[in-house]
Amino acid sequence: MADLRSIDPPFVALGPCGVAIRTSLKHLTSEDDKVLRLVGAHLGSLASKDLKRRCADGLEHSTDTWAERKRALTQESSSRWAGSITKASHDQWALSRRAQLAHIHSLEAGVRTIAHRLSLPVGQKGTKRAPGGYRTTQEWFAKTRRLHVLEDRLTSKRADREAGRVRVARGGKRLLNTRHNLDKAQLTAEQWRQRWEAGRWFLAADGESGKRFGNETIRLTPDGELSIKLPTPLAYLANSKHGRYVLASRVVFGHRTDEWADRVGANRAVAYRIHHDVERDRWYVTASWTIPPIKTVPLAQARTGGLIGVDTNADHLAAWRLDQHGNPVGEPRRFLYDLSGSANHRDAQVRHALTQLLHGAARHNLSIAVEDLDFTTEKTREKHGHRKRFRNLISGIPVARLRARLASMAAELGITIVAVDPAYTSRWGAEHWQKSLTTKTRKATRHDSAAVAIGRRALGHRIRRRTTPPHDDQSDRRGHRTGQAANGTRGREEPRPRIPGPRTGCAPPDAERTRATGASTTVRDAPDTQVRVQDSLLLTD
Repeated sequence: MADLRSIDPPFVALGPCGVAIRTSLKHLTSEDDKVLRLVGAHLGSLASKDLKRRCADGLEHSTDTWAERKRALTQESSSRWAGSITKASHDQWALSRRAQLAHIHSLEAGVRTIAHRLSLPVGQKGTKRAPGGYRTTQEWFAKTRRLHVLEDRLTSKRADREAGRVRVARGGKRLLNTRHNLDKAQLTAEQWRQRWEAGRWFLAADGESGKRFGNETIRLTPDGELSIKLPTPLAYLANSKHGRYVLASRVVFGHRTDEWADRVGANRAVAYRIHHDVERDRWYVTASWTIPPIKTVPLAQARTGGLIGVDTNADHLAAWRLDQHGNPVGEPRRFLYDLSGSANHRDAQVRHALTQLLHGAARHNLSIAVEDLDFTTEKTREKHGHRKRFRNLISGIPVARLRARLASMAAELGITIVAVDPAYTSRWGAEHWQKSLTTKTRKATRHDSAAVAIGRRALGHRIRRRTTPPHDDQSDRRGHRTGQAANGTRGREEPRPRIPGPRTGCAPPDAERTRATGASTTVRDAPDTQVRVQDSLLLTD
């Protein structure tokens, strides 16, 4: 039997640490649109130059170089705009460094996998834990060439990592490469140029606690008046005091309005970002702020009364309610979503499915158990080879999107999320629960049984079903019990240990007997007083 990897204990997932709300800017005048475009383009050019300088500094970056960059930007904008731009550049560089490290790990995994498969004979079959050799000599030869390509890439990325070099494109690499595939993207050169310029504009300002309405650069009052502090070269466009431009639009948030108004009224920090959607030709403003971490409940309290186990799949969520003993209650539930189409459509589908799941948990006042999934190392073609459908299936599961949405939406409803190790939940759930949960009117799927396995692990129970005692006596004349241990596993069903001595109270067969001359005075050996203890059959694991 292959060794199983260790399984991490379940834990209560942390809630969100920030809030973001967005609304559209309606009834803008042509002058408002012109000012927003000029300010965004001017600050965007400054942001591009500053990001270039930050990337050039690399690992030599320090507080002195940061202050020098900020002083240079202040002359062409303002001190607050300069602070927002330099902070955004630093965050972008740090994000690129993290992405660079993740890419290096991916390349290392690919090199290890190919080298392992090349070392095996052609046609050798693999196991569940390790891939086998390549199927043909042609594939083996092609993979030797790919191995050299990956090694060259890995060497280059490692050199960039050591030197502190990163590759960043303001506006996005995908949009940049779209310029070479306009026909496929169904765009004209002018349409692409509009999207590219809008993507590189900069209209974002961090909040400041203690300042009026929580932000001096982009100010939004409780009654919805939005004004912008103009950069120095564009101060002639001001229509209000102190070089500010007040937009004609009145901002109204449709979500968390009271919470935002309380922060603004108390002069607490709120960050704002204004951006333009070229496809819809609309302007939007996003308000965001940090919130104190939500105090999580103890794991024992989250398990009170049972919970709902949820299995995440590419097109639906499989859920089943379990009581505190780990027994399935009621019928399984499935919440479907369609992840085709635009990003907004996919996000709406995920939110709709999670809303149904969370409302069901709120009705019964139960926690939700989910897998702590991470498919970063599972999506490479080096590991799964020709299994393209399986790779596409894994890539289609919205792990990151579901994790972020579920944490934030559950915090609003006061629902606790318990994360468990995903190891073997699908395999063991199907082995121990799928058949037993199938009835004449209900056919349990592999995903339903996985949801039960996830819930039992979150509750602290073993996934294997409880051992059912025999019908009449201790024999197995009517078949084996429900849950049988694997070969070599010694537990509650193991053979009874051999205890020296007889199994009855009679004298041992090899004992010497001493008889007296009279039958009435015959003395027998005392019966064996050793007591054998047998483990009781527990009803639950």
